[in-house]
Amino acid sequence: MRTVIAAIGVWLLACASALAANLPDRARLQAALTTPAQTVEVVEPHMSTPDRETKVVYVGWPATAVLDHLFGTSWRVQGLDVEFRALDGYVSHIPSERFEAYRAYLVYARQDGRAFTVDNPAQNEKDVPLGPYYLVWDNVRSPDLRPLGASYWPYQVYAIDVSDAGLSALLPGRMTDDYTKDAASTRTYCLSCHKINGYGGDKWPVDLAQQAKMMTAAAFETWVLTPDAVKPGTTMPPLAEALPERDRKELAQRIFTYLNALPNRPR
Repeated sequence: MRTVIAAIGVWLLACASALAANLPDRARLQAALTTPAQTVEVVEPHMSTPDRETKVVYVGWPATAVLDHLFGTSWRVQGLDVEFRALDGYVSHIPSERFEAYRAYLVYARQDGRAFTVDNPAQNEKDVPLGPYYLVWDNVRSPDLRPLGASYWPYQVYAIDVSDAGLSALLPGRMTDDYTKDAASTRTYCLSCHKINGYGGDKWPVDLAQQAKMMTAAAFETWVLTPDAVKPGTTMPPLAEALPERDRKELAQRIFTYLNALPNRPR
């Protein structure tokens, strides 16, 4: 029996790279789902600050229902990434097991009928369209999600992929022995826009590890903690702004150390 289960797991992993789907419009998606649209109240991380929380009620479907409709159970294999692709090149790589631990929703409107947009002061943006779809997390029922801010909250989502590419790109060779936690932090906070070894978002063409190797630790920390001070008007958000400052600095240094430890891949 264990041999059969293992074989199924290997088959699912082999197929994962081919799992990709463009999302249909709201009416077609609702017609295909057995789960009706529902409301979810969240603390909106893009509009909240450490001193003031802003709550918004959105309308959409449980993300697991959408993923099951698109991919069956293949996406549920531990170690896979569910990749949410946005119209602007942003790609949010979310571990599949996270959807088992927390409630996420793929939403398409606000319950109050106001415009489906958001202000994003951390990225110097206002009235940003959220559609066609926006992935939100129930951080009201799970308040431990709030310190992560807007990590794993992709908007303008038009397609979803399932991939097993992250492990080999982020932890090549024996790096799993020492850098698993730091690779996970880098994926969470950096790789929606940046890439490492070809893995990540499409908003910046330069390999993040190669760029970090050309910087000092102090310069890297200044850049990721206060990007607007280095480049006024940048759309890059400050790293983990909801965390205490001491924790943010420690996180920046761990990511810098990890990026410098990554071996250079041949081009």
